[in-house]
Amino acid sequence: MPDNSTIINEIAQQGFLPLFFQKDVHKAKSVVKVLYASGVKVIEFTNRGTQAIEVFKELAEFRNQEMPDLMLATGTIRTVSDAEGFLDAGADFLISPVFDQALASFANARCVFWVPGCSTPTEIHHADLSGCRVVKLFPGNHLGPGFVQAIKPLFPGIRFIPTGGVELDEESMGAWFSSGVFAVGLGSNLVSRSIMDNEQYEELTRRTRLARQIIERVKQII
Repeated sequence: MPDNSTIINEIAQQGFLPLFFQKDVHKAKSVVKVLYASGVKVIEFTNRGTQAIEVFKELAEFRNQEMPDLMLATGTIRTVSDAEGFLDAGADFLISPVFDQALASFANARCVFWVPGCSTPTEIHHADLSGCRVVKLFPGNHLGPGFVQAIKPLFPGIRFIPTGGVELDEESMGAWFSSGVFAVGLGSNLVSRSIMDNEQYEELTRRTRLARQIIERVKQII
């Protein structure tokens, strides 16, 4: 399992975190393979649906065999039971839509990198006190870049990654990075349901390369 600094540095270098759920194992593997071939080294597979853990187990085995330097996170972790199950299935780290003290205590006890979801200064404060170094801002479309600008000076030791409301264009990404985030989460705007259902992997390659290009340009001007 990679250490915290390695995970943080890889996400920072990548600049965005692709996240998706797909119940079809073949399609899930194809998405991961395309993202990896496009230069992605950290991916979040969300815990949505009863098949999620079984699909993730196969993804982790696929990663171990063909992409050993790829880091796989599990998102939408809300309980310690879920955390235990996905860690046993091969997750490198965990991401939640909420801050939960039981999960914080579990992650600290197991020395697991955990990214909580927060939407208020109070939640971020508790995450900071619990030792979290990265916080997911969720839902990003309701918070906006202005929220980051307002709270970032209060939490100098925290890195922020918004999820939800990040568009795949220079205006949206530019606003978020200018506000002070170190990366952005890209879900359906990158790995859309249509792309997965219709296996449009050339389009996924195009979008992934576009995301990398936009972030590179944005970082040069902020």
